[in-house]
Amino acid sequence: MSLYVVIMTLAISFLITVLLSPIVIPFLRRLKFGQSIREEGPKSHYKKSGTPTMGGLMIVLSILITSIVMMYKFYENEVGYEFWLLLFALVGYGLIGFLDDFIKIALKRNLGLTSKQKLFGQMLVGIIFCIVLYMHDFPTYIKIPGTDIHWELGWLYPLVVIFIMVGSSNAVNLTDGLDGLLAGTAAVAFGSFALIAANQFPQFNSIMVFALAVVGALLGFLVFNAHPAKVFMGDTGSLALGAALAAVAILMKLEIILAIIGGVFVIETLSVIIQVVSFKTTGKRVFKMSPLHHHYELLGWSEWKVVTTFWIAGIIFASIGIYIEVALS
Repeated sequence: MSLYVVIMTLAISFLITVLLSPIVIPFLRRLKFGQSIREEGPKSHYKKSGTPTMGGLMIVLSILITSIVMMYKFYENEVGYEFWLLLFALVGYGLIGFLDDFIKIALKRNLGLTSKQKLFGQMLVGIIFCIVLYMHDFPTYIKIPGTDIHWELGWLYPLVVIFIMVGSSNAVNLTDGLDGLLAGTAAVAFGSFALIAANQFPQFNSIMVFALAVVGALLGFLVFNAHPAKVFMGDTGSLALGAALAAVAILMKLEIILAIIGGVFVIETLSVIIQVVSFKTTGKRVFKMSPLHHHYELLGWSEWKVVTTFWIAGIIFASIGIYIEVALS
């Protein structure tokens, strides 16, 4: 892929998001699609109540437009099932997130979809994703990073794919708790996969174009989402991004590398699991609050300090993942 295509993809996606924001944000505000703040959350977040949410619509729209335009402009002959699967994962999980957000806002149910409803939707999209993979004889092994070892899973592989998609979407969703936190860490993760795709998978230009479109959209969103945020992405954006990140890793056969590059998302999820297990078994909490970013807030860290620290952690995890895949493979 040429540097021109890289720059154009990033620029177009960035500009679409930036240009949409002054239109969409006031529209969401007029509809009173404002964020409801949980009473059990940090008290410093109460002032964010009413901030427009569902900004993920801008992110998803920007990714779709940019990806399709760039692929048909420069790589029309390479628009295969992989490309459409990426868009399907993005839109499918984005729709689940949209329904969740809409129920929270329009129906005034702060928890949105029930956990069972959300899980059903996530698994359904994952099953369809697996069916398409099966129809195209997608390999059912998992590659061990930094080696030539391939672990053949056979009929178990679809279950692993569904687990990764559901887990990734929920992990990324948990990370979306502070201004700019998810947008920054997700941009780093998608940028890492774009870099690996360019170095290791020149035949998958569709994956690189898609990943770059996500990075551009997130950087554009950060203009309005950085502290103090003027808009939140909501589950519409976070669930879509998590599923899309999983889809990118799966199609590149980098399922294990995903856990390394997405180390921040893994740690955030583990903090919630540890907190719940500890409280139910001992009655004690390990963290002041979970996910982990709230723990640091309650320790007295400023929101900006927490966010930038997690960004740096994301860059470190991404660097390790890139090194393992590019230098050791």
